[in-house]
Amino acid sequence: VIVMLRGGMDGLTAVPFIGNDILSKARPDIGVNKPIKITPNFALHPMLKNFKSLWDSQQASIFHATSIPYTGRSHFEGQYLMESGGTQPYYDKTGWVGRALEGLGVKGLSISLPMPLILRGGEDLDSFMPSKNRLPSDETLKLLEKDYKNDEFLSNVLSTIRKRPIAMMEPKSRSDKDMKGLAKIAAQQLSDINGPSIAVFDIGGFDTHADQGGDFGQHGKQLQQFDNVIGTLRDQMGHSFNNTIIVSLTEFGRTMNQNGGSGTEHGYGTAILMAGGLLPKSRIISDWPGLKKKDLFEGRDLNSSVDARSIYATIMARVLDTDHKKIVKDAFFNSDLPDMTKRIFG
Repeated sequence: VIVMLRGGMDGLTAVPFIGNDILSKARPDIGVNKPIKITPNFALHPMLKNFKSLWDSQQASIFHATSIPYTGRSHFEGQYLMESGGTQPYYDKTGWVGRALEGLGVKGLSISLPMPLILRGGEDLDSFMPSKNRLPSDETLKLLEKDYKNDEFLSNVLSTIRKRPIAMMEPKSRSDKDMKGLAKIAAQQLSDINGPSIAVFDIGGFDTHADQGGDFGQHGKQLQQFDNVIGTLRDQMGHSFNNTIIVSLTEFGRTMNQNGGSGTEHGYGTAILMAGGLLPKSRIISDWPGLKKKDLFEGRDLNSSVDARSIYATIMARVLDTDHKKIVKDAFFNSDLPDMTKRIFG
């Protein structure tokens, strides 16, 4: 389950470094005052209560100080690249999940219009917009297959529906209650033996140039939405959650220092939050670069020590039960992306 966090999720707010006072001095008005300590050096934002519960049950991990390979600080370019998996904005017309599925002969179908870039493959792009978020029942699919068993085109469409990933996209006006509703629908579909293996959520609102807040405020509110999606999936998926991994995806992080409007500007390094029963234990995974000025990217941002695409390729290979090198070849243009299996699943 991929949860896209649009706007630049602040990894230093979601998972603040508490090993010294550098961060608190850099953010006197937007620091997290009551972080939930999880290691001697790191803590969680207080809105991540479900994530903390999963951490306590050895079902959550964090890959800190990572980012996609983009340093241009443009939302439009960054979000395009986080979905395409490439390195040149607007160059690739397909997404890394779509290409991975296509490489395995699995077609994608979106229940949002239009299909998000991340799910687009090179061909067979199908979209289905259900009424009131209802999907065709298994009985309906069986009847259609029986009545049109000689129709090759329809047979292919029905096969697509059965294997589809699902996209749970969030309009700008969608409330937290609606996101929980979408998560409940996704949980039902993901738990179905004939349902999809992949779901994509989309949560916006992380571009906090002013009044970002610390324990509360806009950034904390958006983190709470992410946390509620995780909690709903955990509560609704039953035993299927044991075979699930949820990962966050964002275009970049935020600057370490607060600005004059008690917010942060576009940055670079951030954190990937992971949860689910596929994780063997809870831990912080990081080649931590440090927060001293000499360690910051361009003297202002948390640096990235690992290409985030390595992490996503490793997770996709595990979920789809295929080889890491194949995912890298199919989804990420055969880039030099090391296998992170031992670090994430070892």
